[in-house]
Amino acid sequence: MNPLHQSRQQMVRREFFRGATAGLGLPALASLLNPSGMGTVSGGESGVPGFPGFAPRAKRIIWLFQNGAPTHVDLFDYKPRLRELHGQPLPSGYADGKRFSTMTGQADGKLMLGNVEPFRQRGESGAWVSDFLPHTAAIADRLCFVRSMHTEAVNHAPAIQFLLSGSELPGRPTLGAWMTYGLGSETESLPAFVVMTSTTKDTSCGQIFYDFYWGSGFLPSKYQGVKFRGTGDPVLYMSNPEGLSRVMKRGWLDDIARVNELNLQRYGDPEIATRISQYEMAFRMQASVPELTDLSGETQETLDMYGPGVQEPGTFAHNCLLARRLVERGTRFVQLMHAGWDQHNSLTTELYNQCRDTDQSSAALVRDLEQRGLLEDTLVIWGGEFGRTPFIQGDINNRVRWGRDHHPYAFTIWMAGGGIRPGLNYGASDDLGINAVENRVHVHDLQATLLHQLGIDHEKLTYRFQGRQFRLTDVHGTVVRDILS
Repeated sequence: MNPLHQSRQQMVRREFFRGATAGLGLPALASLLNPSGMGTVSGGESGVPGFPGFAPRAKRIIWLFQNGAPTHVDLFDYKPRLRELHGQPLPSGYADGKRFSTMTGQADGKLMLGNVEPFRQRGESGAWVSDFLPHTAAIADRLCFVRSMHTEAVNHAPAIQFLLSGSELPGRPTLGAWMTYGLGSETESLPAFVVMTSTTKDTSCGQIFYDFYWGSGFLPSKYQGVKFRGTGDPVLYMSNPEGLSRVMKRGWLDDIARVNELNLQRYGDPEIATRISQYEMAFRMQASVPELTDLSGETQETLDMYGPGVQEPGTFAHNCLLARRLVERGTRFVQLMHAGWDQHNSLTTELYNQCRDTDQSSAALVRDLEQRGLLEDTLVIWGGEFGRTPFIQGDINNRVRWGRDHHPYAFTIWMAGGGIRPGLNYGASDDLGINAVENRVHVHDLQATLLHQLGIDHEKLTYRFQGRQFRLTDVHGTVVRDILS
C-alpha cells in the first residue's frame, strides 16, 4: 500500500474528527476488549485487501532457524566420495572462481574431510540422515529435504538477513513482518509475529542475535517481531509496578489513548496508530502470556516427547513447545533462533551438543503438531543461513580441533506440513557437496514458495518506499512447485 494514500486517508479522517464532538478512538479501543477487560482469543486484525489472493495451504509458519550454519555434509548430504578423499587435496575445478570467507581465502590445496558420523537411509523415502540426528531420522517420511539450497553471502549476519529479508543489508522487512502486514493477525491477545532465541550452554561458537533479524524495516513498526525472553518476564515491562492495579492501568491507557488519538488526527503518522495498538496489545498480554507460558496443563507424555530442558525457559526445547502453544492461540509466525552451529574447530565436540539440544525437540514439534491436527496448515522449516565447507578448516591430524568454514554454494534445509510434499528428497549437490547442481533452489525461490503456501503471490505483495515498490523477493524468485503436495 502507498503511504501517500494512507496519509490522504488520515487527512480525510482528521477533517471528520475536527467537526465531531468526541473522538472515536476510545470507543474503538474499548471495543477490542471484552466486558471483563481481558483480551479475546479471536478477532485479530485484517491485512492488505486482496490477500490471501488464493486458497492458502498454510495459515502459519514456525521457522526453526539454526544460527551459525549446520554442516550439511555431516547431517543430511551424504557423500561417499568425500569419505574416499578424506585427507586428500580438493580436486581441481570444484571451487574455481568461488569466494569463501577470509578464514579460508583460496580453497586450492585444502584437504577434504569426510563425514564425522555414519549416515543411514531412513524410512520408506530412503532419505540419508546422519546418526547425529536420530529423532529427525525417525520422522524422515514426514519431511521434505531440499538439498540444493544456495545463497550469496559468505558471512553470518548478511546471510541470515538475506534469507529472512531478501537483502544482505539491514533495513528491509523480514518474512514474519511481510506475512503479518499482508495477512493481518488472527488473535487480539498475542502478537502475530513472535521471536524466541536460545544458545547451547557453554558453547564457544554462539552467534549474536541482532534485532533486525525480526525487524519490520520500512513497514510500520507494529509488524516487527515481538521477542520473548528466556529469563524473567517473557516480554519486558509486562509486570505492573508495585501498587498499580489492572483497573488503574486501564484508566491510564484510556487517557494516553485520548492524547495519542488527538496526535494521530493532527499529524496522520502511522507510528502513532502503532503506539495505540501496541499499548493495547501489551495490556492484553498481561493476561494471555502467563496462561501461554504455564505448562502445567501439558501431559507428561508431551513433556517427555520434547526432551530434557523442556520446562527450563530459554532452552530450545522449551521454545519449541511454546511455539506449538502460540500457533494454537493464533500467532501467525514464530521464529525460533538457536545459536552455536558455527563449528570452525569443534565438529567433534560441539556439533554433538548442538544436535543433542535441538534434534529431539525439533522432531517432537512436528509430531505434536501432527497429533493435534495442526501440521496440515502449519509450515515448519529447519535450517541455517548456509552450509559448511566439505574441506577441513584446521589440522587433519588433530581430530579434536576439526572444523569447517562457511559455505554458501550448497546446503540443506527440511520442511514439514503446510502443503509441502512429505517424504521427498529434492535437489542435489555434486559428489563432494560443494555445488548445488540438480534442481537448484535459491534463497529468493524459497521465499517465493513460502509466500505461495500462504496464499500470497510474491510479486504482488509490495510496499512503496523511497520511490519504488519493494517486495520480499526483490526482483527475483520462482515458486518451487515440485515440492508442493
